[in-house]
Amino acid sequence: FPFDTWSVERIEVLRGPASVVYGDGAIGGVVNVIPRRPRQGPVENELQLTAGTERTGRFAFDSSGALTDKLAYRFDLSGSRSDNWVDRGESRDLTVSGALQWDATRDLRLTLSHAQGRQKPMRYFGTPLIEGRQADELRRKNYNVDDGLIRYRDAWTELDALWTPRDDVTVRAKLYNVRSKRDWRNAEKYVYNPSTKWIDRSDNTEINHDQKQTGLTADAAFDGRLGVFKNIFSIGFDLNRSSFRHTNNTYTGSSGPVDPYDPIPGYFHSDQPTMPRYRNEALQYAVFIEDRLELTPRWSVIAGLRHDHAKLVRDDLVSSARVLDRSYSDTGFRVGTVFQARPGLALYAQYSEAADPVSGILMLSPANAEFEMARGRQIEVGLKQSFLDGKGEWTLALYHIRKTDLLTRDAMDPARRVQVGAQSSRGIEASLSMELARGWTIEANAAMLRARYDDFTESAGSPPMAVSRNGKVPPNVAQRLANLWLGWEFAPGWTAMGGLRYVGKRYADNANTLELPSYTTTDLALRWRLDKDTTITARGYNVFDKAYFTTAYYTPTQWLYGPGRRYELTLNHRF
Repeated sequence: FPFDTWSVERIEVLRGPASVVYGDGAIGGVVNVIPRRPRQGPVENELQLTAGTERTGRFAFDSSGALTDKLAYRFDLSGSRSDNWVDRGESRDLTVSGALQWDATRDLRLTLSHAQGRQKPMRYFGTPLIEGRQADELRRKNYNVDDGLIRYRDAWTELDALWTPRDDVTVRAKLYNVRSKRDWRNAEKYVYNPSTKWIDRSDNTEINHDQKQTGLTADAAFDGRLGVFKNIFSIGFDLNRSSFRHTNNTYTGSSGPVDPYDPIPGYFHSDQPTMPRYRNEALQYAVFIEDRLELTPRWSVIAGLRHDHAKLVRDDLVSSARVLDRSYSDTGFRVGTVFQARPGLALYAQYSEAADPVSGILMLSPANAEFEMARGRQIEVGLKQSFLDGKGEWTLALYHIRKTDLLTRDAMDPARRVQVGAQSSRGIEASLSMELARGWTIEANAAMLRARYDDFTESAGSPPMAVSRNGKVPPNVAQRLANLWLGWEFAPGWTAMGGLRYVGKRYADNANTLELPSYTTTDLALRWRLDKDTTITARGYNVFDKAYFTTAYYTPTQWLYGPGRRYELTLNHRF
């Protein structure tokens, strides 16, 4: 959440020596979602309406402006619905958000914001292999039950304070409350039965999640000097309390087999009651410091240190007993340097270490809680350059990430997990954005990586035996990715656009015997700007109707198709 980007101002991908303020275990980088804020000045509104194939419809409205010389507001409303690309694939969502900003004094700003949303995604869990292959004629089939359900209800409230007592001091604080309720009731596992030539459905799953978190985070930044060197020093803390109640039916039940080509969905059935099973509560705190020292006008070094502590308790709601009471602590750090080789060209390098619980802390089971935290380390070097007087930019990054103490099943006892695993990834990523010629723009990016299991032994075969997966690629990891987008303003107010997206092959299993093929999709768009306030855009997605698979979901032989060809027409108007 937010699952709708209408209320988002921008999304930043923070690379290189990213800050330690963004949480534990932030190996690989940080994605920072920045929502729209209230704005001072006259009230301005924006309306967007979209209609498309597959009975797709979207609407969005935004309004913001000053109420007084010290008070400003923002209000956002958006929603969508679609039948999507598989049978009984309906989805819909609705999001409402608002904010009030009060400039209490010249140096103190308070912002109260609230957002809530409801979402019913597609009730689709993939298509099984038929005799070892995917049949094209099953592309739009859905094998879930007719009364399947996926429902999310989220709410987020924040009170932000920004205090700048001096030009060289900035203090920020945020008090927040998050509530999320999520429900699932579906037949999720589908396996083709060669003897009956039907699809056996199992693991009828009903789950309810009720999660709450209340927290306070604050930091202060001081811009000054350390001796003769310019220096920026930051210090902060994060404190939060969370609770998570899990209700399920023990994931047992079947709604019967179905014909692959003419499935009669039937209804959800489980002999096990759906009842509250456990409640986890966590109290977490963190303290962090960060420093940026400017050794020369072109060379800076950056270092950050973060200590996290979490106390977790788990109550078994069936037996009314406390089954877990444990604390976790870890100190992670980052060190890095940035060098401005010349105006517009920056080189950087960084090293970081961090740790995570072996699974999400609010879902830790008593068995998993006995393991130590999974540790990770990352080395990255890269550069970023702007050229053509700021009309072009390119980046290049090389990295190596290794995580240890991962979980795997005991080869001698498949019901037991042991902490012996390790995996790594090393790769190169590049991006380019520039104006090719008057009216022509290009954006491109590509990634090549080598992802491997370094220490992974699992139980396989019948009877089960220990099998090493060392050197294999983890499932659903594409080691080649690329995107290309061209824009052409061929007449005043008219822009044609086209893009290609390439995803390399992936594997559906740890043994790398099942291969999800690579794919390339093509998108096209035509935008007409009627005036400075109104635009109409026609978009075509996957215009050649490429059949492709996004992931292997529940089992190695159950793959999810991606969206087929679809078209949309969007009106955007400001007033």
